[in-house]
Amino acid sequence: MATTSKLLRFVEIEQQTPEKRAATERKRDFDEIYEAFSPDAAATQAGRCSQCGVPFCQVNCPVSNNIPDWLKLTAEGRLEEAYEVSQATNTFPEICGRICPQDRLCEGNCVIEKGFDSVTIGSVEKYVTDTAWEKGWVKPIVPPVERAQSIAIIGAGPGGLAAAENLRRKGYKVHVYDRYDRVGGLMIYGIPNFKLEKDVVLRRAEQFEKSGIVFHLNFEVGRDATLAELRAKHDAVLIATGVYKARVLEAPGAGLENVVKAMTYLTASNRKGLGDDVPEFDSGALDAAGKHVVVIGGGDTAMDCVRTAIRQGAKSVKCLYRRDKKNMPGSQREVANAEEEGVEFVWLAAPEAFVAKAAKAKTKKAGAEPVGAVRAYRMRLGIADATGRQVPEKIEGSSFELPCDLAIEALGFDPEDVPAMFGAPELSVTRWGTLKVNHRTMMTSLDGVFAAGDIVRGASLVVWAIRDGRDAADQIHKFLAAKVKPAAAAAE
Repeated sequence: MATTSKLLRFVEIEQQTPEKRAATERKRDFDEIYEAFSPDAAATQAGRCSQCGVPFCQVNCPVSNNIPDWLKLTAEGRLEEAYEVSQATNTFPEICGRICPQDRLCEGNCVIEKGFDSVTIGSVEKYVTDTAWEKGWVKPIVPPVERAQSIAIIGAGPGGLAAAENLRRKGYKVHVYDRYDRVGGLMIYGIPNFKLEKDVVLRRAEQFEKSGIVFHLNFEVGRDATLAELRAKHDAVLIATGVYKARVLEAPGAGLENVVKAMTYLTASNRKGLGDDVPEFDSGALDAAGKHVVVIGGGDTAMDCVRTAIRQGAKSVKCLYRRDKKNMPGSQREVANAEEEGVEFVWLAAPEAFVAKAAKAKTKKAGAEPVGAVRAYRMRLGIADATGRQVPEKIEGSSFELPCDLAIEALGFDPEDVPAMFGAPELSVTRWGTLKVNHRTMMTSLDGVFAAGDIVRGASLVVWAIRDGRDAADQIHKFLAAKVKPAAAAAE
């Protein structure tokens, strides 16, 4: 007999995701590929939650989202309460619902996953938060008290914004400095629209402005002000710049024309979508239309590149990855979407060289030749290393060539030299170039200067940057509160 409860329905109701637009349709535009859940479908899928005693979905969520509780509230139709619970631990639930690799985090650790399929947590989260925006439940921050102290946050990406929101809620004067012309960082310029439409980010930025957070855009620390000047102006500083320095492939022909870095390519595409003037795109240098495209790498950035190239009208798109599909670091869901859209994956293959076009055509840059092919070799997986991953090994005599008019390197990111950029050589860094912090207080080697996000942990997920930003805000609050108490005692 079927249960009448709104919960524990995974035994009678199958997993359902929001309808996905057909690949033939979606690869012609940059719109998000998933439709919205209907209210009934969202409630029904939320009701599949087993309400287990040990919620591994929450344990494996970087922001420790209270997922079972807001799923229960959604199943019961109490959406405003569901949103309040969700946003209590997450600054951007509407963004995480869209771009988090749920298959590796919450959904991948759902206890009903084996045999019944997990609850579609991300899609429900997106539905709840989008509904909250539509209903006007998302309000500007009104702090219970206004404090005299001010904080400078360097970087308007997910980590910096999460810290800004948390500190503003505590009543601090918050100033965010960013070198770009829009708020959002990677969420605006790195992630394509088909995963995250820019209006979703910009409406949150507008809400932050209405909350009293002050943004200083087109402001580069080291050029427009030194770190020392910001320290003199504010009571505390948070560095949340992220990591954007592309890793370089040391291979013959790497200097050929049309061998580009992933973030250069994605930023040009996103700027074009935002209506900006992008000469490099308009000239065709960063436009994949009519080209044979080869993307090198296997992470989520590589998936963004291959799927962008498809939408730009590439003649062919191949993804070259040195391991197999099972060992790919990118989301398996994104791989499946890319395959549906026509991307060809060349597994167990690594680049050896970039080969110039045979015809010596004249190019705009004197002495430079356009790329015509990527020469690669086959790999096999050997014994596991200390991390447990099998090490790729080259198969001798296995070289082959892939036609290529545009090669995109998506090999990951390293930190820029922050001490040199900021005119602060006294900032300590690790051997990886990330900022060195006290991991209990998140303070750097400079008193009152904190750091959070990728600039500390290395390139990672947006959701981890959110967690780090919120944690840093708590530590900054403790630091400033400790300074106020002695001052108040002295005044007495």
